[in-house]
Amino acid sequence: MKGLHRLVYPPAWSIAAKITAALFATAIIPMGFTACYNLRQSLASLEAGEYRKLELLAASTASRLDQLLINIQRLIVQVSSDRNVVGFLTATIPEKQEALRPNLQRTLDNVFRSNPDFDAVFLMDAQGNCLAATDPKFVGKNYAFREYFRVSIQGRPYISSILVGQTTKRPGLFLSYPVRSDQGKIVGVAVLKIRGENIWAIVNALQIDSQSYAFLIDQQGIVISHPNQSLLYHSLIPLPPNIQKQVMADRDYGLKKINSLDISELAVMVKAKEPGHARYRSGHEQISRIVGFAPLQVQPWVLGISQPKTQFVVPLNRLIWQHGSSVLVVGGITTIVALLLARSISRPIHSLTAAAQALEQDNFHPEMLTDASRTQDDIGRLVRVFLNMASEVKAREQKLKRQVIDLRVEIDETQRANQVSEITENEHFRQLQQKIQKLKQQVATSDETEMDYFERLHSKVESLKQRSLNN
Repeated sequence: MKGLHRLVYPPAWSIAAKITAALFATAIIPMGFTACYNLRQSLASLEAGEYRKLELLAASTASRLDQLLINIQRLIVQVSSDRNVVGFLTATIPEKQEALRPNLQRTLDNVFRSNPDFDAVFLMDAQGNCLAATDPKFVGKNYAFREYFRVSIQGRPYISSILVGQTTKRPGLFLSYPVRSDQGKIVGVAVLKIRGENIWAIVNALQIDSQSYAFLIDQQGIVISHPNQSLLYHSLIPLPPNIQKQVMADRDYGLKKINSLDISELAVMVKAKEPGHARYRSGHEQISRIVGFAPLQVQPWVLGISQPKTQFVVPLNRLIWQHGSSVLVVGGITTIVALLLARSISRPIHSLTAAAQALEQDNFHPEMLTDASRTQDDIGRLVRVFLNMASEVKAREQKLKRQVIDLRVEIDETQRANQVSEITENEHFRQLQQKIQKLKQQVATSDETEMDYFERLHSKVESLKQRSLNN
């Protein structure tokens, strides 16, 4: 229990442990904060760079689609102004129209064969009736309900979303342009249909790796191009009822309603005017993904490029590992240096402690601190001061011992004098002295010799001393 207390209670640590911990904390804590700050900045920079890369790729493909639509739009403008087209639609006599039909059909067929992406080219009169087409299935059909006819008959060019053709049942992109007479009157509409599969091929060709893909949404947020065709004609977010009704009326997707993928994080893509990025969780894949997107300029569509966040995190994890490894290496080096420094400091302190204990037990020898006293640092000066102090303490101890011996001698003599004084000043001793004086007088008158007298007197005195001591 005591050992555990010393382990978890820093004030109870040894000085080596304290110095090691202090040096380690002093080196690692600032470095850790710096590494974390640099790591966060690096991650932010790397994340921004990844998003920027996706945005640039999306913008590049969007530009390709823009250029494709612009080129095709120029072509449909040329078709609408061709003299065979204008002459056919302005002819009021059926016989004249039939006479112009071979040249008109040749013009339409030439345009159709000029690009393998084209699915059909056809002409409509002012009522929306198809009068001529590269595909005979279109002839005789009325397309007045289609938005591309309603817009262009008003004198404006139009590019549709990707629709499912009512006649061919094939998806396609419709570009229309009004046909005007020489007097400027709108007499019909020229339409060019691009294969939807070819638009998808252009979008799907942009693939960073096996798990990334590009997709295209229209102005309502409906997916009109996606490598997973089961997601086609789904909206990113739920459509309001009025938009739902309008879309179902204008476009024939072969669906009863437009279902939503319900990805609210991608709402920023709908009608976006500038490139951007977002994070989202794919519902059908159940993984986190990131997307960079860019709007088209010709159409209010937005192209997005999506990739799993795990692929984006791979370089981040590598960066985290590199930073963590550097911190661990520096931490290990710092710990070793701290231990060596702590031992160099604690070793003379331990020697001083042992010397102090030896000095306390009167077993001190200056040779115990010979090595420690040779250094020129603060510890060396402390050891030398301790040696001087120990010498003085030793000298004072010897002096004190001699003083104690002398004091004991004085005390013994004083005690002896006090004991003699006690004997001689005793009343019984004084009476004895008086008796001795009387005896001396008596002996002086007797016939005893002087030697006999003193021997007898001495024996009595000794007898009296012994009795006095016993009392």
